[in-house]
Amino acid sequence: MKFRFRVIALLALVALAFSPAIFSADFTAAWRAADDARVAAMTSADPAKLATTFSDELLYVHSNGKSDTKASLVAAITTGKSVYRSVSYEQREFREVSPGLVLMNGGCRVQLGKTAPFNELYLSVLAAYRLEHGTWRFLAWQSCKLTEPVPPTKP
Repeated sequence: MKFRFRVIALLALVALAFSPAIFSADFTAAWRAADDARVAAMTSADPAKLATTFSDELLYVHSNGKSDTKASLVAAITTGKSVYRSVSYEQREFREVSPGLVLMNGGCRVQLGKTAPFNELYLSVLAAYRLEHGTWRFLAWQSCKLTEPVPPTKP
């Protein structure tokens, strides 16, 4: 009986030690890197980067209410229908809502368009990332246009 108790206690400690919720601070860099990779893929319009960064189940809702799937967003970006010039975050926060699922919220400035002058939007955003086969992939996006720039986060 004591042996079983010790084994169960040891397994519980091991489970706690490897719980993402406990070490979520360690994962913040990975979540930020996943979002940075998504921005780099969208601004480069590289089909291979987009394919590996986006989840196959992507739902992308633009600030105008139009929605895209992975296939339609990749097509719009790679054909030049949608040209993302830059994305600059003025605030960005991550939180793990369950193991393997992370929400990012914040505010950013996005430049769109093929030629200058570029269309500049200030957005409030909510994104979701899911851990898929060991890689954080972009699962969902919802944005809302703001009339003024997002104030920076206070330190």
